[in-house]
Amino acid sequence: MRFWLMKSEPEVFSWTDLVARGETGEEWDGVRNYQARNYMREMKLGDRAFFYHSQSDKAVVGICEVIAAAHPDSTTDDPRWDCVDVRARQAFETPVTLAMVKAEPGLAEMALLRQSRLSVQPVTTEEWRIVCTMGGVDP
Repeated sequence: MRFWLMKSEPEVFSWTDLVARGETGEEWDGVRNYQARNYMREMKLGDRAFFYHSQSDKAVVGICEVIAAAHPDSTTDDPRWDCVDVRARQAFETPVTLAMVKAEPGLAEMALLRQSRLSVQPVTTEEWRIVCTMGGVDP
């Protein structure tokens, strides 16, 4: 299993929206960045991802699970764009803010800090453990 971080503007699609989708989950559509798309193409069923509220909150608020491997994005006819489907797994007890990530020495190399504009990015096993612990959930 691999770990990821997926960003969404909460005003567009929030953690609460994903939770409301239940077990059927939701397509992670609308991504129009080649690197983010390529990361989604690497995702496998069962991989876990941090759900990150970008823009206003700037915080990891939960964990989602990949439930459908990369497939054509239904929001476009352009064959270059793929997406995965995800469902909510667990909310964080304490949101892990960007400021908290920046303050944690063990996360200094995290893609969230180095490639801040990338909406889908890999997370190492150690980064996963640290962020989960900070958020009050069992890694």
